[in-house]
Amino acid sequence: MYTDSVDSFKPDDFEKVLPGARFGVFRPTGIMTDFHQRLRQFRVARKVTQTRLAELLGISPRVYTRWENGHATPLFGTVVKIADILDVSLDELAGRKETNGDAHIHNPELHRLYKKVDQLSDEDQKALMIVLDSLVKRSRVSRVMAEL
Repeated sequence: MYTDSVDSFKPDDFEKVLPGARFGVFRPTGIMTDFHQRLRQFRVARKVTQTRLAELLGISPRVYTRWENGHATPLFGTVVKIADILDVSLDELAGRKETNGDAHIHNPELHRLYKKVDQLSDEDQKALMIVLDSLVKRSRVSRVMAEL
């Protein structure tokens, strides 16, 4: 008879499936174990504070700090948002691909201005994000309309 009941497992069976589960300690193994270190590395490289990144993600700074300290891991949807905000691929964030350094901006004038964005107040940065977001969306709509 087939059963997926936990009652049919012995403590050693849990240990085979989830190392450490028998003792109430589950430590993920493999590629994502250093996620918190890469998260910090990318955030610092982009000169974004923990508080600011937490704000952009719509979470409390305390929750974000737990992620960066390795005490918790964000849900996949949040990892996707983090990758978008920090302008890295999911493979880079997961450690499956080497990082390619800073964000790439091909227009030299825009790149020069990009380097100065951190000097703006939070309010001005939010306004800039709204303007840039609307321009990107307008560009996408224009491309879609041109394809019709």
